Amino acid sequence: MTDIDKEIEILENIYSQPEKVRQRDLAHIAGISLGMTNSILKRLIKKGLLTTKKINPRNIHYAVTPSGINEIMQRSYRYFKRTIKNIAEYKEKIEQLIIEIKVKGFDKVILVGKSDLGFIVEHCCELHQIHFSTKKDQSSVQPNTKDHVFYVFSENITLNSRPLVESSIGLFEKFK
Repeated sequence: MTDIDKEIEILENIYSQPEKVRQRDLAHIAGISLGMTNSILKRLIKKGLLTTKKINPRNIHYAVTPSGINEIMQRSYRYFKRTIKNIAEYKEKIEQLIIEIKVKGFDKVILVGKSDLGFIVEHCCELHQIHFSTKKDQSSVQPNTKDHVFYVFSENITLNSRPLVESSIGLFEKFK
């Protein structure tokens, strides 16, 4: 994560917690040192994204300014736009793969493992009338080349040293 990402993360945490939040808590949440947190807070104040109010000699209350809220919203919007663009690209690639495997005679796709992109694989299978199912992990996979089953391995599955089926590939390996 970049410094800008850490700045936004700290801003969002201050904004989302109406009660007082301590620098130590922010450091822990952001996974950075207390000194770096202090530096980021000073930078956010200097940029006008954050204000402070001294409660007592040991405690400071932080509040996100309207400019800070605007920065959070703009960042969220850019992230949302980028996510939608990525989903559209993945859908296109996954759909091309589903079309290819249908042409090659596969009539079933099994997604092995849990994947953030599983809903796209399922949707594309439905569009192209290919049966879709899932398996929790590769230990439950019983490959049989006569079954015309295409195995898609999620991004969190580590394949054994030998392929499960000659015609199966790890879909997410192909996209890296």
